[in-house]
Amino acid sequence: MDMNAGLGSFAAALVQYPVWVMNVVPTGMGKDTLGVIYERGFIGTYQDWCEAFSTYPRTYDLIHADSVFSIYQDRCDISYILLEMDRILRPEGTVIFRDTVETVVKIQSITDGMRWKSRIMDHESGPFNPEKILVAVKTYWTGQPKKQ
Repeated sequence: MDMNAGLGSFAAALVQYPVWVMNVVPTGMGKDTLGVIYERGFIGTYQDWCEAFSTYPRTYDLIHADSVFSIYQDRCDISYILLEMDRILRPEGTVIFRDTVETVVKIQSITDGMRWKSRIMDHESGPFNPEKILVAVKTYWTGQPKKQ
């Protein structure tokens, strides 16, 4: 899933692989690019990420979130978006966050509390770019076994 699909570039980059990408255009951005995504032959939808996303009957293995939290930072609490991502992501699924350093650090502090394993990486143009990448993996965990 691409949470901020733009023109469908993430899906286009994966077209040679046997996968499908749900392209999501965030509402209220001012740019309506869903028509372009359809013209490129991809699937997609609109979504306000402050609201729940209808996923029935599927979950996702990989979520790409490029600047989603910067878009919604003044509209809703980012922890609500992260909880929704936790719901729709399969155990051991991966999320690639791409945002400003401050936002990525906030995201990492919340995902650590959700028992996700994460790592912040530099932007491909180098360490002095104000945008960073956070790769997080949702761990599979269960409660402690009952002591006898």
